[in-house]
Amino acid sequence: MRVMAQMAMVMNLDKCIGCHTCSVTCKQAWTNRTGVEYVWFNNVETRPGIGYPRTYEDQDRWRGGWVRTRRGRLKLRAGGRLSKLAHIFSNPTLPQIHDYYEPWTYDYDVLLSSPQGEHTPVARPKSLLTGDDMAIRWSANWDDNLGGAGETMAADPVLATMSTQVKAEFEQTFMFYLPRICEHCLNPSCVASCPSGAMYKRVEDGIVLVDQDKCRGWRMCVTGCPYKKVYFNHKTGKAEKCTLCYPRLEVGLPTVCSETCVGRLRYLGLVLYDEEKVLEAASVQDERALLDAQRAVFLDPHDPEVVAGARAAGIPQDWVDAAQRSPVWRLISDYQVALPLHPEYRTMPMVWYIPPLSPVVDVVAGSGADGEDAPTLFAAIDRLRIPLEYLAGLFTAGDVGPVQDVLQRLAAMRAHMRNVNLGLEQDPRIAASVGLDADEMESMYRLLAIAKYEERYVIPAAHAETARDLEELATGCSLETEGGPGMGGAGPFGSSSGRPMRVAAETFHALRHRQRADRPPAGEGTPERVNLLNWDGNGAPAGMFPPAPDHPGYGEGPDVPSGADR
Repeated sequence: MRVMAQMAMVMNLDKCIGCHTCSVTCKQAWTNRTGVEYVWFNNVETRPGIGYPRTYEDQDRWRGGWVRTRRGRLKLRAGGRLSKLAHIFSNPTLPQIHDYYEPWTYDYDVLLSSPQGEHTPVARPKSLLTGDDMAIRWSANWDDNLGGAGETMAADPVLATMSTQVKAEFEQTFMFYLPRICEHCLNPSCVASCPSGAMYKRVEDGIVLVDQDKCRGWRMCVTGCPYKKVYFNHKTGKAEKCTLCYPRLEVGLPTVCSETCVGRLRYLGLVLYDEEKVLEAASVQDERALLDAQRAVFLDPHDPEVVAGARAAGIPQDWVDAAQRSPVWRLISDYQVALPLHPEYRTMPMVWYIPPLSPVVDVVAGSGADGEDAPTLFAAIDRLRIPLEYLAGLFTAGDVGPVQDVLQRLAAMRAHMRNVNLGLEQDPRIAASVGLDADEMESMYRLLAIAKYEERYVIPAAHAETARDLEELATGCSLETEGGPGMGGAGPFGSSSGRPMRVAAETFHALRHRQRADRPPAGEGTPERVNLLNWDGNGAPAGMFPPAPDHPGYGEGPDVPSGADR
């Protein structure tokens, strides 16, 4: 047994309202730069739908992930070394810009400088890639809320695998939201696809990153990733991807998408796993057995033998303590209500999902029955508006059984808590019917419904003795580029707000002090760039605002007036 730690995430889809706040804040923090205008490290898809990039789940077309050979070994679906060598200068299985979308802005100057006339001036869309006028035909969330579903829904690869027909009529259709980031897999096919060895998985926390110095822009990683969460920066010629906001995690802060999530649906925590079992679990013959195989890879952090193995592997004690308090471990292994996205890709993804249950209560209540009565609720799960077969196509390689078990467990929690809230006599059969007791049911409810910040995010900080390795590891931040990370870059439609600033742990440690400061810190070498997501309005660097008549020295240093003075 070789114990390793992995930072993982669980998303409760019952809570996602499709507001895209996570996408916007991630975009502002990490991909608001020239060369990655089309890139969304975090995006929210409406399901059913064809996703971003279009039909990314169709691996017959895109050749992502792993396949099992007749000998029981895994190989990349896109081919091994010889195949990569043959196509290294011309990779034929890459999404094109129209599969993502051509990003655009608007010619706002027309609105500001047009002379008075009979007709209202119009700001035409301009391509962020070429600067030319363009017609907008697609975007990252073009089919949001089933927009245009009559034309696009039929191309959903998951729907194509279903035996039952799904119609788009208002009375019959269904939808839910699916936020997606990089899965930071235990068996990442993107890392295995990289010819230059630029992609790597951090040993200490399992985060998958790109070493920009080593990346040669072959883009084999884009093909290899079945989730299509590796992107090509057309300005730098390098691959980029979600970093799980590792500078924040290193100081105990959650990712930007988690921090800003309106629905509080994301959970972050450590899980311990046996590295020696990963390949065996990913290689099981039956795709429907992959869920149980991956769960079996995770180790019980309360097991004394596991704790001893973690210490022997150099995992600090506070990390073991964090793994024992991890909400991710509880949702995946204790309560078993979280499921992986497309386990059949055999990458062992580490972002898991709790499938949505919400419509079931309305279905039951609409029939005139008690919408939260346990027996009635259990019987209605098979008749959900969201077909079990569709959810199974996303989370269990088509096996309806585990999805049904999860939804019954969530339904039992609702029925149990209804009795608690109404002061009714408890029926122990409700919890027992799904393999839990009353205390476990109420604990699961607290975690899913009313968990506080420190319960949803259990993130151990990096240790000082490993800071040299973590800080700028091999200069390998996948966003360590001109003007990065995330706040600018040269070009006609994007410019940096100052000199580049290092992405390191001390940046976020200092953030705690800067957030409470009335003025920006003065002194030689002070960074001139400000991340607006972290800016509290108190003070500003030179050039951030135009000079004001009543403040001659405004914006020129430590004498900048505070936000209240403005």
